[in-house]
Amino acid sequence: MASPARSYITPQEYLEQERKAEYKSEYWNGQTFAMAGASAPHVIITKNVTVALDQQIWRKGCVVFGNDLRVRVHGRDIYTYPDASVVCGKPKFEDSTPDTLMNPVLIVEVLSTSTERYDRVAKLAMYSDIASLREYLLVSQSSIHVERHLRRPGGKWVVTEARGLRGSIKLASVPAVLKLRDLYRQVDL
Repeated sequence: MASPARSYITPQEYLEQERKAEYKSEYWNGQTFAMAGASAPHVIITKNVTVALDQQIWRKGCVVFGNDLRVRVHGRDIYTYPDASVVCGKPKFEDSTPDTLMNPVLIVEVLSTSTERYDRVAKLAMYSDIASLREYLLVSQSSIHVERHLRRPGGKWVVTEARGLRGSIKLASVPAVLKLRDLYRQVDL
């Protein structure tokens, strides 16, 4: 049996629906996609990332947002819920409702088996259109491994990696160093 045709909705219709919805959906070019639940390791790593960042940057004019804050890719019809995002300075929101962030300097995605390819390829391409974005972190939940994508002047992305519990990633977008032992605390791999 064929799948039912999906009807196009505008970004404004999406926001109106999403603000009333009981569950989160991402939006991409007129289509909505329900978000799946997360595994325990994913939830723990996400919490550990937000805590580690917050402990280091909250007094330095930066704010860490968790995975309930939507991010809009300006210039594209894309709304997504990264696992964590950071703003330094004043957050800019799409409209008077402070639920759609426009100016993150750092976005973090914890990789799931079902979303890894999307996070690595499609989201990196989408997030590249966010002018304020300087870094994109991909955190594995199946091994102790973090990939850091740093935007260089001219827009080119440079990748560095850290592996193992002794590894760490020094961030350029915010004054923080993420120790992998902290990110993977309480995670049984």
